This record gives sequence, C-alpha cells and structure tokens, in this order.
Amino acid sequence: MTDEGGRRPNIVLIVVDDLGWRDLGSAGSPFYETPELDALAARGVRFRQAYAAAPVCSPSRASLMTGKYPARVGITQYIGGQSVGRLQDVPYFHGLPENEYSLARALRAGGYRTWHVGKWHLGSTQHWPERHGFDVNLGGCNMGSPHTYWSPYGIPTLEDGPDGEYLTDRLTDEAIALIRGAGSEPFFLNLWHYTVHIPLEAPAELVAKYEEKADRLGLEREPLAQGEPQPAWHLAGQHVERRRYQSHPVYAAMIENLDANVGRLLAALEESGHREDTLVIFTSDNGGLATAEGSPTSNAPLAEGKGWVQDGGVRVPFLASWPGRLPEGAVSDALFSSPDLYPTLLSAAGLEPIPEQHVDGVDVLPAWAGEPTERGPLFWHYPHYSNQGGTPGAAVREGALKLVRWFEDGREALFDLDADIGETDDLSAERPADAARLSALLDRWSEDVVALHPRPNPRPRFPD
Repeated sequence: MTDEGGRRPNIVLIVVDDLGWRDLGSAGSPFYETPELDALAARGVRFRQAYAAAPVCSPSRASLMTGKYPARVGITQYIGGQSVGRLQDVPYFHGLPENEYSLARALRAGGYRTWHVGKWHLGSTQHWPERHGFDVNLGGCNMGSPHTYWSPYGIPTLEDGPDGEYLTDRLTDEAIALIRGAGSEPFFLNLWHYTVHIPLEAPAELVAKYEEKADRLGLEREPLAQGEPQPAWHLAGQHVERRRYQSHPVYAAMIENLDANVGRLLAALEESGHREDTLVIFTSDNGGLATAEGSPTSNAPLAEGKGWVQDGGVRVPFLASWPGRLPEGAVSDALFSSPDLYPTLLSAAGLEPIPEQHVDGVDVLPAWAGEPTERGPLFWHYPHYSNQGGTPGAAVREGALKLVRWFEDGREALFDLDADIGETDDLSAERPADAARLSALLDRWSEDVVALHPRPNPRPRFPD
C-alpha cells in the first residue's frame, strides 16, 4: 500500500533467535520484563497463533526469504546439523539456492533499499545476503550463533568493536545508523538478532537484577526435570531436561537487553520521521529452548520447545505495528506461518504478488487488519533428530485441530488446540474421521512438496 503521496511504506522485520512464545510480558511471562515490546504490542497487533515453518532456525529463515515451506526449498535442518538414531538422516541443501527469487530481491525490484543486519545462517559465502538481493550485509554469514556476545566477536561480516562491546547493542547501532542515513527511497531492514541463542551471556548488572528477582520470588534458578534419554546417537548418555518454569537470570537479562534495543530502534524511527510510514514486525525463528542445552526458558503451557514439532517448538511471538493501517492494542488468533510473510509484505508494499515464487505463502494482511480470513491448513516437516530431544516427524494444523506424526514408528496423535493447548489429550481414537482426514491431507501435501522421509537405520547403536 502506498501513502497519499504515493510512497511505499518502510518495512522493519525483527527476527529473534530462539525466543519462546511466552517470553514477552504481553504474552504472559511471569519473570521476564519487556516494557518496550509490550508498548509495541499496545501500538499494534499481538498474534497468539503465529507459527514458524520449522522448529529450528535455517529452515524457518529459508521459508521467510522464499515464501515456501522448508521441504519445498530443500532446507529442512539447521545448516551444518546432522544426526541419526533409530532412523537414518535425510539430505538437505546447505545453502539457500540462488535460483530462489528472495523477498529482498522482490522488494529491491520494487524500489526498496534492502539491508540485512545480524544472523543469516543460510549457507557459506556464495549464499550470503548480498547474493540474495541485499544492498547491505552487516553480520550475516554462515554462523548459526556467535562465539561470544562480547567483542571481539569473530564474525567475518562485522568489524569488531571495542573490547567488551555487546553484540545486540552493536547490531542495533548499525541498524539505527542505516535508518538515520536513509534517503527518500523506502527501505527494508531485515534485522535478525543472534540473541537469545546460546551462549548465554548478558551484561552483569542485568544478570544481578534477575538473580535478585529469582531469589526474592523464591524461584529455583535451575528447575529442571530429567526426562527420557536423548534419541539422537550423538547425544548418547544425555537426557532431555525440561525447565518447569521461567527463572534463568542470564536468559532474562538477554531478553531485557533485547527489549531495550528494540526501544532504541523504535525511537530512532520516531526521531528520523519514519515511524508513521513504517511497518514494524517482531517475531522469532522457532520456539524457545526448553528441553536441552541448559534449557533456559519454559514455553508452558505449550508442549516442549525448540527442536520439536509440538507447538512449543513452532508457535512463536509475533507483533505487527503500522500506524493508521493496523489496529492498535488488538490481540488476534489469526493463523499464519513463515511463508506467508513474503506475499503479505509485497501486499503491504503495494507490489504485485509473485505466485510462482511464494507458492506456499498466503497474503494474510487482511487478517492482520482484523478482517475475517481463512488461511487454510498449516504444515510442518522435520525429518531429523534435533539436539533438543525431538525425533523426526511432521504435523498439520487445520482450524483448531492438529495432527502430529512421528516417523520412528508411524504413530499419529490428534489434538484440539482450543481445548488442549498443551497437546496432552490424543483424540485420534475418539475422532477417527478427523484423524484420517488430516492424515490424508498431510500425505497429499508431503507428496506435493516432494518431502524426503528418513528410512530405518540398518544398524543398532554402536557400543560406546
């Protein structure tokens, strides 16, 4: 959409790494403090049922950039990941194919300046942001996480700052500089923060604040429940460890720092006169890390977290604010997923759709504006063992119903998410017709996207 002067809106897409569905104050976090993001939610729409296209990062990011489901793109695992268990692994592309006409290319062709700041993790040098339509790349490379959040960072596409500079602050500084130097052309700022991915590191004064808060509230700092053995062979001897509630001081400090930096970015938009003509989107690439690798957050009442096809792994926070175009202070249950961003942002920019590219994405801008809209079913295909305890599987959601299929044994379970948000009550025996219908729907979709399925491992686990 263009304004009265015919100018296209600016677009700011903030994607946080591993931020959980309930990690914001506006989403009901009982421990983390996010006043700036809560204010953003109050000035826009908070979506309670927005989804990432995968439970790990690279596939979701590929889906955002292409408007396709990860299985159709061919990136179904985080790039660099490999694992086996009862099933063999399946191959996947280790870089975003250059034949994909990315969202950045489409916006640049429509007159946008295109800037990428932060994590990329969509392949080696030939697949970096500048090879996919971005005029500027600051921090985007093959790295899935920083070696450290303190300078010197060792990120090849970001010059080190002074010793002790904090990465989230630095990336925000770079984004603000781009905004302040923007000319008359509209811009697309693709700000993909490395935070809150491990390693867990945060400013000491903020960590101390949350240590005191946890103690004051009588919360254990490591309330972990040991679960089943990790199913992936490379994690032999380890167990799934589920965090029972939010209380991790360092993780909370990382979130507060992120929140403050979002506030700085929004203030820069205001000061430069861009806020009123800018669509700001804030979301995460997958669910919060809740079952392994320190298990720093809890996604309860959702089931599980990063690396799982249950909702804790794929339902994500999502805020959208566009003054005068989207409602303010609204809460929406509209269903949509990562591939929908491509056609939706083209629509917001007043550009023609490219259906041959974003074949899986749907323009959900009317739903964002509060209009009744039926998005249709959502799908997930994750044929890998995750580092967090998840096993290869797939899922489909249609309306309130979600069917989950686990590839190790072919088991399926049907859930009514309106009545059972935690996916605890399998209704497949009570509602066999619904289970059969969604199973067949998942089969047809899997064939359409040419999804690869893991085969049984011909060998048992070798003795340690």
